Amino acid sequence: MHSLTIAWHMVRRTLGRKRGWIVYLLVPCVVVTLTVFLLGQTSAASILVSYVNEDEGPAGQYLMNELERSGQYVLKESESENTLREDLVENKSTVGVYIPEGFSDGLIEGQQPMVQIYEVSTSEASVMIRMTADSAVTRLSGTAALIRETSEPDVDRMLMLQDVLKQSAMNRVDTEVTDLNLYAKPGLSNVTGFTLMFMMTLISSVVSMMIDDRRQRTLSRMYTAPVRAYQIALGNFLGSLVVGSLQVIIVLVLSRYVLRYDYGVPLLLHFLILMAFMLVSLGVASTVAGLIRNGQNAAMINSMIVTPTCMLGGCFWPLAIMPEFMQKIANFIPQKWAIEAVEIAATGGTLSDIALPLAVLGLMAVILLAVGSAILRPSESGVGHGA
Repeated sequence: MHSLTIAWHMVRRTLGRKRGWIVYLLVPCVVVTLTVFLLGQTSAASILVSYVNEDEGPAGQYLMNELERSGQYVLKESESENTLREDLVENKSTVGVYIPEGFSDGLIEGQQPMVQIYEVSTSEASVMIRMTADSAVTRLSGTAALIRETSEPDVDRMLMLQDVLKQSAMNRVDTEVTDLNLYAKPGLSNVTGFTLMFMMTLISSVVSMMIDDRRQRTLSRMYTAPVRAYQIALGNFLGSLVVGSLQVIIVLVLSRYVLRYDYGVPLLLHFLILMAFMLVSLGVASTVAGLIRNGQNAAMINSMIVTPTCMLGGCFWPLAIMPEFMQKIANFIPQKWAIEAVEIAATGGTLSDIALPLAVLGLMAVILLAVGSAILRPSESGVGHGA
């Protein structure tokens, strides 16, 4: 009962003023909504593919026509192979395709020329492009082999290949693209990462509020009352949980039903994942509030906790591009497990499939809340004044 009273007063202090609604709900939700609008509107048709076609025969052009015909990619010609690689590193394109010189000649001569696919990280787009290229090369090799077997030695085989490819283009069978949910939607990890980062801003507000209670001796008066330490910690936790739940609900409603962003994740499952992460964030807040004694240090929370953990947890970039030792450190970062749970759910995963990430988040929350409850104490001056 004491915990519910403390929780209710904390909610009133947080949302009882216009400034509280603006700082704790409106600003984070607007920023997350803008993030969804800017980073989440990636469709299949906006996947940029840089290519270099150094082949002077018909086979290279046929391959590029196959990619263009799918309607899933925007093709951009690069000046050279080095330029193509630079575009990928600078994030100016998603996938690179390099067709070497003499590609058509190699097919006519019975060789197995390779089409090089460049990618920074494996994605659904890169896998589909590789499959399309391999399928096209297989068909071209079969056509070239048939031309070699049936044509006379004095016939221009390159011209025959060109005629066959023209005929095949005229009698082409249309295809329909089906989303098999093999990979999460492009941009989903970025949207989720920024959402988690701004959800963690609640840590600063909770810590600042607890420090104010310590400075104003409100916490000391609580400890002189017949209230246990865990009840005080639980009350602060429940009050912050209500505010955090409102944040999550508003973000999901705005992004799903106003911006109509399709996460590919069921609503209840998505809410469960974000709430599990919110529990961890509140555990971090209670632990930090128990350790910090000086209110001026509260301003350093974002630079010392929120930003570094978001960087290590994969909120800004894929974990695959990080060094191996940093990937191991990421296993202790809650953002990593929350993003992993969302991506698994986006590929058709059920509650049982994300049981491990949720279990890790739950364990982190329990440990941090227990530590915060144990070390949450008023300052020494506050204790003396209350006595």
